[in-house]
Amino acid sequence: MSTPSTGAAGTNPARPSAGAEPAEASAPRSKLGEYIFAGLALALGIFVFVGAFAIRLPTSGTQVGPRVFPFMVGTILVISAAMVIIDIARGKLGDLEEGEDVDTHAKTDWITLAKIVAFVVAFIALLEIIGWPFAAAILFGGVAWSLGAKRWWVALLVGLALGFVVYIVFGGLLGLSLPPGPLLTWLDPLLQTLRG
Repeated sequence: MSTPSTGAAGTNPARPSAGAEPAEASAPRSKLGEYIFAGLALALGIFVFVGAFAIRLPTSGTQVGPRVFPFMVGTILVISAAMVIIDIARGKLGDLEEGEDVDTHAKTDWITLAKIVAFVVAFIALLEIIGWPFAAAILFGGVAWSLGAKRWWVALLVGLALGFVVYIVFGGLLGLSLPPGPLLTWLDPLLQTLRG
């Protein structure tokens, strides 16, 4: 009965040594993707922060002005993105996904990404024209459809309901100036009542 051949050190060459690492784990990782992500977050934060100055302030004094929330979001985005960029420069990269159902070799679905970007652009373009709740419904339903939702009309209705809730809570209780659009002028008395 023959025995399997061994290498010079007396080990089976077909079996990797205990201290050997997989080639995929030892391969150098690119920082480009993480720099792009952090750069986009930084640009978005600056865009939100600068855009907050274009928000019209209401004539009546309110405790929470309409610029507070955008300033907070923009500041958080800028600080977080700057910290991520610093960590990347120091060599601290994000952990690789180790989920069993994730294909690390799968390519980016650029068509889905383009759909989501298109719906975000449509949301920005339609915000002043049709009002916050309807633009939010289009964004919510469109992104859900882009990500594979089969019942997109349910996502559209959920987005419309969330849009109305946000519009009434933030526009009425907090006094933020969200665009109502020509179809929601009948809600002005309700918002004024909520503002007191």
